[in-house]
Amino acid sequence: MKKYAETHEWIDSASGEVGITAHAIELLGDIVFLELPEVGRTIAKGDGVAVVESVKAASDIYAPVAGEVVAVNSDVADNPESLGDNPDTWLFKINIADAGDLDSLMDENAYTASLDA
Repeated sequence: MKKYAETHEWIDSASGEVGITAHAIELLGDIVFLELPEVGRTIAKGDGVAVVESVKAASDIYAPVAGEVVAVNSDVADNPESLGDNPDTWLFKINIADAGDLDSLMDENAYTASLDA
C-alpha cells in the first residue's frame, strides 16, 4: 500500500520502495538528471536524500520515513527522463526503521485532496 508525503514522495509500505508522485513529475516537466542516495546511508524522516533536476528546476527528494537505504534503481538514474513515462517507478528502497513513521503519511485519497486544497 502506498503512502504519500506532503512533499510529493510516495512509499510502498510493504517493500520500502520510494518514488515521486505523478503530480511532482508534472510540475517538474522534462527530467534531465537524478542523483540517488548511497546504499547503506542511514536517513532520518524528512532528510533530503536525493535530487531531481528538470529543465525548469532542481528539487530535493525527502525521506518519507527513517531507515537505511538498501537499494537504488540505477536504471532510472541512467535514464531519468523515463520517470515522465512511468511515475510509479521507484527510485530507492528504505529498510523502514519505525513503522510508526507511516502513520503520519497520507493515503492516496488524502494526498489527492491535499492537491485540490
